[in-house]
Amino acid sequence: MSVPRVLTVPLGGPPLARAAAAGSAPDGWYQRPPASAEGWRAVVERARSRGPKDWIETLRPAMSPSGAAAVRLQEVAGGAGAVVTTGQQPALFGGPVYVWSKALAALALADALREATGIPVAPVFWAATDDADFAEASYATIAVPGGTETLRIAASHPDGTSMSAVPLGDVRGLLPALARGAGSASYRQALDLVRDAYAPDETVGSAFVRLLRGLLEPLGIAVLDASHPSVRQAMFPALRPMLERAAAIERAGRERVDALRAAGFEPQVSEVAGLSLVFEYAGGTRRRIPVATSGAVASAATPGALGPNVLSRPLVERALLPTATYVAGPGELAYFAQVSAVAAALGTDLPMVTPRWSVTIVEPHVDRILQRRGLSIDELADPHAAETRLARGLLPEPVSETLRELREAVERHTAVLFNFEETRTPRLLSPKVVQGARASLEHRLQRLERRYLAAMKREEAEIMRDVGTARGALYPGGHRQERALAFLPLLARHGPPLVEAMRAEARRYAARLVGGVAAGAATPTPAGVDE
Repeated sequence: MSVPRVLTVPLGGPPLARAAAAGSAPDGWYQRPPASAEGWRAVVERARSRGPKDWIETLRPAMSPSGAAAVRLQEVAGGAGAVVTTGQQPALFGGPVYVWSKALAALALADALREATGIPVAPVFWAATDDADFAEASYATIAVPGGTETLRIAASHPDGTSMSAVPLGDVRGLLPALARGAGSASYRQALDLVRDAYAPDETVGSAFVRLLRGLLEPLGIAVLDASHPSVRQAMFPALRPMLERAAAIERAGRERVDALRAAGFEPQVSEVAGLSLVFEYAGGTRRRIPVATSGAVASAATPGALGPNVLSRPLVERALLPTATYVAGPGELAYFAQVSAVAAALGTDLPMVTPRWSVTIVEPHVDRILQRRGLSIDELADPHAAETRLARGLLPEPVSETLRELREAVERHTAVLFNFEETRTPRLLSPKVVQGARASLEHRLQRLERRYLAAMKREEAEIMRDVGTARGALYPGGHRQERALAFLPLLARHGPPLVEAMRAEARRYAARLVGGVAAGAATPTPAGVDE
């Protein structure tokens, strides 16, 4: 079996995320990761020494750990060690590549910290099943010959319904398409896990959790279901003060937004005036608690009735788990600059955040297309560049040469007319008339060339199909692969060797982080890979 190429690429993202990854964000917005193994040891020591020593027992129902994941958790139990966390909201059939690169990055960093410090460190994946973004959770994009196909589920539910409360319905009709996307799958277990997890009686959130556990627990990664009652109960003491100090938090958040904009950045999370950072749950739906009533709600609320929003969740997690660092994507990196303002208003320490590992997977059949057609990966980011270049190269030489000569002739002869009118007194015509004629002729030549190119594209359907296949695998819908392409078909085609190749790259990335290399400059962009 041929193993895909696994390329470590820069994380990219908005300017604020890039500044955070490079360590160049203004002081006070982030707790900067250590620059040495010794510094990391101090971070891990602080993480394991704070918080409840029985956190694993408290949250065990929400994690239901088994196998290697249970072993890793037991190593850190009772204050013996710390955790590295990451997380994501539910997505159909396990979501895009970056869900899995985040998980493997957390595992690799936990391994690197354990090796560097001698202290047990376990990875934990926070499955945000309390998220209410059904649009994000309802589809999966798979690569197919010639392009991509989108698989989608439909549901009817009130706005604000958590994914843990949205019935999945019967998705068996989508499974044949997922299997076709996997092609001649050599690792059928991946598709079997999907069939087991995405059963009709599951919710969107519970199916996601079941699939994650089936794939991540054997690697040693525990999966925490954020909607589980044990989590809701445990987070109550951390959420109540956020309601009691909601007005101060709102002021601090507004000031940070102003500071972000003054520094030339846009806030990742839009400010919503008058609303706290805490949700109140009623049944399966949730609503943001207004600042004006937050004090009264804080007095009357009972454990299990409250939940965090995106800016309060990192602080809640830090209160529940002995987290050394959270492994974040670019959007999360950016919004941690606002989380620090919330932490300051509460008088608590800011959680540490570390940029996740970013990856592009180039499968053997895609590599063959790139080589056969002389394509680079970054060329496929443009929706038309590769097709146009290849079609232009296929134009018969008499056509391409004649078009070139016509362009040169128009430029040369209109330049003579223009210079004549510029120097003659009196002028026969305004020089602008000559310029307009030249522009009109150039436009007609461009249209003629485009028609030739379009004709070549139609005739060279095989080439265009190759380009579509490569683009669907590397830039589906014009987006970076890891942000848009479902991971499960890749796993089904290539199996454990793909995971091992990804883990090897993630380990190299983690080793650089623990060794103190700035994440923003850790890895140069490989040829043909965009940022």
